[in-house]
Amino acid sequence: MITAVDTNILIDILEPDPVHGLRSKEALKKCFREGAVVACDVVWAEVATAYGHNPDDLVEALRTMRIEFSAMSMEAALEAAQSWHAFRKHGGGRDRIAADFLIGGHATAQAQRLLTRDLGFYRKYFKGLAVVSP
Repeated sequence: MITAVDTNILIDILEPDPVHGLRSKEALKKCFREGAVVACDVVWAEVATAYGHNPDDLVEALRTMRIEFSAMSMEAALEAAQSWHAFRKHGGGRDRIAADFLIGGHATAQAQRLLTRDLGFYRKYFKGLAVVSP
């Protein structure tokens, strides 16, 4: 089982978040017991903003956590585009950015599920994607 992990889960753990940190950490551990955990290039970039002064620290932190880098495929990018198009066509506002759709497209095309705290959004716009939450 390959689980893609969303930015919010990693930030919860790395910051650590007093409200969500422990639950996110336990959910991530469960995913590791069931298989590999990957993060797409978009997630790496978003998490890296917290390490702007020293990106090597980010690489070390995610390697220590055993999060694998998974570059986005063309199929994933096109999946993201299709979902974003549907979102905008049905009146979706600018409260969602391309990164959200790219993360969902990556998980749909290159993993079996997505670990995120943003269940509703991913379930609504990525119908075939299994979504798990802490």
